[in-house]
Amino acid sequence: MAASMICTRAVTAAAKQLRACHGGRHAGLSTAVKVLSGSQGLFNNYIFQVQQRRNLSLHEYLSMGLLKDAGISVPHGLVAKTPEEAYKIAKEIGTKDLVVKAQVLAGGRGKGTFEGGLKGGVKIVFSPEEAREVASRMIGKKLYTKQTGEKGRICNQVFICERRYPRREYYFAITMERSFQGPVLIGSSQGGVNIEDVAAENPDAIAKEPIDIMEGIQKEQAIRLAKKMGFPPNLVDEAAENMIKIYNLFIKFDATMVEINPMVEDSTGIVMCMDAKINFDSNSAYRQQKIFDLQDWTQEDERDRDAAKADLNYIGLDGNIGCLVNGAGLAMATMDIIKLHGGTPANFLDVGGGATVQQVTEAFKLITSDKKVQAILVNIFGGIMRCDVIAQGIIMAVKDLELKIPIVVRLQGTRVDDAKALITDSGLKILACDDLDEAAKMVVKLSEIVTLAKQAQVDVKFQLPI
Repeated sequence: MAASMICTRAVTAAAKQLRACHGGRHAGLSTAVKVLSGSQGLFNNYIFQVQQRRNLSLHEYLSMGLLKDAGISVPHGLVAKTPEEAYKIAKEIGTKDLVVKAQVLAGGRGKGTFEGGLKGGVKIVFSPEEAREVASRMIGKKLYTKQTGEKGRICNQVFICERRYPRREYYFAITMERSFQGPVLIGSSQGGVNIEDVAAENPDAIAKEPIDIMEGIQKEQAIRLAKKMGFPPNLVDEAAENMIKIYNLFIKFDATMVEINPMVEDSTGIVMCMDAKINFDSNSAYRQQKIFDLQDWTQEDERDRDAAKADLNYIGLDGNIGCLVNGAGLAMATMDIIKLHGGTPANFLDVGGGATVQQVTEAFKLITSDKKVQAILVNIFGGIMRCDVIAQGIIMAVKDLELKIPIVVRLQGTRVDDAKALITDSGLKILACDDLDEAAKMVVKLSEIVTLAKQAQVDVKFQLPI
């Protein structure tokens, strides 16, 4: 079971790698994972991308709230959804030294650009009035960074917090790492900067401390890392205590990564976490419901949201041939054979082994919501999944959505004869094919015909042979 889950995640990640190569949405990996991964080959990159993809990521203000609840020192701040709220919060904080941070789930906010021309998603301001003015130029606008690409990502709220003055800045993170078979603490004396650059230019500046997940973190381990990070002797114990609290939070909430950049020695002489990024394992949603209820779907693609609601594994790609398959491995093979015959898959979509008629219908809705799709290939191997259930879903989807594009269906396995009978009796223009290679050739040719017809502004009607 565990092996099959790892395999599924690996091939799902490979689909994400395809999208990333074509300018997909989730191009950026967490910095902690990058620091550990190095350049260990393509398969390892797939694994890391799986981790990144299946992790829930919360906004900074929520992560900072979790740290505060755990007894960890953080700057005082509140979130604002309107410029007027920003003004009121700035007055409430009661200091003229403030930071306004755009709450957008993307790295590189500080170097991003907003619609309207505002440079930077992290701004220092010196009055409540200035906080309101800056917030008005962020809220409701898209922020464009290296990670968001040209699509950008909407900023619906800003985090207003007091400005603190650090004497020294450090990098600290905890992440799950296969090579250590569990959690590992990562620290560096070079915080507040791009940690990937530090790892590339000076790997010795990165210290790692593996934790036995059964025994938990030991204080001597935290002290050892704090010393390696360069905390002064009078703050080593305090830094270690913060690391232990962060580790306990990491375990309590089923996190896959906690990243603090920077962890600082404040001008008042205390250890403080100035920023926080926490990812949570989506497999733990059933026991971390309060955390997962905080997910901000405005930061996700609508198709990802719809796929999650329907419990489907869906990843949009850049091609024009929609794919509906059961099983991640078969889905990857289906995408490969489409490419082999000169086509380009429009998506990775795995309906799993227990899909219902309704889920299949939702899968078709997802596929056809992409206007680039010119043909659809359904490839089902019925083991646990019954072919007749898939056939009912296909028929319902074609009728409900009034699909005009060609659909090629290749079914094999459990109740396949019943499925073929259902498709035949439906009278719909669904092309059945027993051989996967032939099905792939057929769907590629049909997609080419539809594409040419649209370019020539010619209406094409497909008729099944008598």
